[in-house]
Formats: sequence, structure tokens, C-alpha cells
Amino acid sequence: MAFNFTCIGQLGLEYFKRIMIKIRPFSYRPLESEKEQASNSYLMSLVAIIAGLPLPILNLLATFFFYLGNRKSTPFVRWHCLQALFSQVTLVIINSILFWWTIAIITDKAAFTNEYIAYFITVVGYNLVEIVATIYSAIQTRKGLHVEWFFYGTLVNIFTSK
Repeated sequence: MAFNFTCIGQLGLEYFKRIMIKIRPFSYRPLESEKEQASNSYLMSLVAIIAGLPLPILNLLATFFFYLGNRKSTPFVRWHCLQALFSQVTLVIINSILFWWTIAIITDKAAFTNEYIAYFITVVGYNLVEIVATIYSAIQTRKGLHVEWFFYGTLVNIFTSK
């Protein structure tokens, strides 16, 4: 008996988009250049993840410098740069813990335990969700849609409200 995993993947993606990411109206309609810059903020974090995988701090630094370069830009661009930056902070923290825990295991300063395996699986899962959310957000913001992530969107709204 064959089982159709495609259906589960589609249902999972729909649930993910419905619960974790909301598309909300922004206070104005962004220009084409703003859409591109906002989309690039997510792409920068994605490139940083791939390029800086062994050293998690590189991801944060690349996204931070991109934010600094756009902090005087339009509200739409700033908002999305800040959301990408906040998501990178969380990613750096959990990836750094895994990185140093792995180094400790390699240098025989820590044991290879079930807790390590569970944390490793959790971090890999979180990284995969982050990559999917980043790609989805880059595509949607390039279309001019305002994408708010669960938790990070609320945090950015707090930081950008006057």
C-alpha cells in the first residue's frame, strides 16, 4: 500500500503559512525599489545562513550590516530588514549553542548524549523552517505584500511604532 506524502507536505505548508506567517496590509503601497530592497533583506539572511554555516555569528553580522545600510530607507524596507535581523538573532543563539556543544564533544570535553541528539534535531528543524520562511517572505515582499512572522512581526511592530 503506497502512502501519498505529497498531501502531508501540502497540508503542512498551508498550516505553516496560516499560523506562522501572516500577510497584512501596510500603511502605504511600496514602490518597486522598496519591494526589491525588502526582498533583498531576506535574501541577505539566506545567503548569510549558507555562507556562514560553520560560524553562526557571520549570519548575524551580514544581516546587521544590511540593516544598517537601510536604516534610513523607507518604512517598508526598514520594517522587513528588522524582521530579518530579529530572526537571525534567534538563529545565531541556537546555532551557537549547537556549534560549541559539538566542539565540546569533538574535543572530548562533553559526552555524546540523547540530549545532544534531541537538540541537534530541534536546531536542524528550526533552521529548515527559517529557510522556508525566508524564501517565502522574500517572494511575497518582492510582490509588495507585507509579511509578518509569528513573534518577530509583533516584536518589529513594537520597535517601529512611534
